[in-house]
Amino acid sequence: MISRQTPETIQAALARGTVLLAKSSDSPRLDAQLLLAHVLGKEPSWLVAHAESYLARMQAERFTGLLAKRAAGTPVAHAIGMWSFYGRSFEVNESVLVPRPETEHLVEAAVAYLGRRLEAHAFTKHLFTLLDVGVGSGAIACSIAAEFPTVVVDGTDVSEDAVKVAERNARRFNVHGRCKFIVGDLTQPVSHKQYDAVIANLPYVPSADVAALRGSDPDVALDGGPDGLDHYRRLLPALPPVLKADYLVLLEAAPPTIRTLAELVHDALPDATVAIERDYGGRERYVAASRERAATR
Repeated sequence: MISRQTPETIQAALARGTVLLAKSSDSPRLDAQLLLAHVLGKEPSWLVAHAESYLARMQAERFTGLLAKRAAGTPVAHAIGMWSFYGRSFEVNESVLVPRPETEHLVEAAVAYLGRRLEAHAFTKHLFTLLDVGVGSGAIACSIAAEFPTVVVDGTDVSEDAVKVAERNARRFNVHGRCKFIVGDLTQPVSHKQYDAVIANLPYVPSADVAALRGSDPDVALDGGPDGLDHYRRLLPALPPVLKADYLVLLEAAPPTIRTLAELVHDALPDATVAIERDYGGRERYVAASRERAATR
């Protein structure tokens, strides 16, 4: 507890937090910065420029409480209940996967594709349809809806709790009118519909590796079976009926399994152009399958 008579500067608070987290975190300084920035409602970069500013007593106490949670093993995202993705702060909790930076590539690819389709067809009032399978927090679905105002998004997830988080995030970014999230397995709840694009970031961690990651995300959002591709093997046969004549499919997986996933995609969608794309670290991260006959006529 910080005494009322001894106000603490941002610099001193970060130093204290770094020491406290040194034994429980691989990035204690960064974690302390993220926690304190959240308390102050500022960006982490702001802390550097205001290192000599003093914390109010309540701010220091709240920071201490968050440090205690992190030191006990709670991930930073779950401690603060928010995480940044594609330039926006999303609500997250123990029911959803914390969105990763590499997944932002799926948003970029989808927005670029939809933009090309819009330009090629000049459908100024056309609403494109997108399905996010395994919607989780809604980070992908809400980001695309926010970036591309002429898209309507459906999202499915087996977790009712995850769907509730996605719905709150859709309201948070005022895209709830164009986003519908449904509890159900893969494409089953929307098997009667067709989409211009389908995106899936399904659990892809091999079962044997899940234990090492336990505590940071729910097992149901991680475990992809023996080789990490079980969920994709179930998804791929269900894709053709829900795809329009021209379509884009984006599937994220672990780099060691990407080439196998690409082969599975090619078998399931033989009319598609299939490519393996890389993440920010240069690792093969996702498979893109597209068919754009109408755009080339």
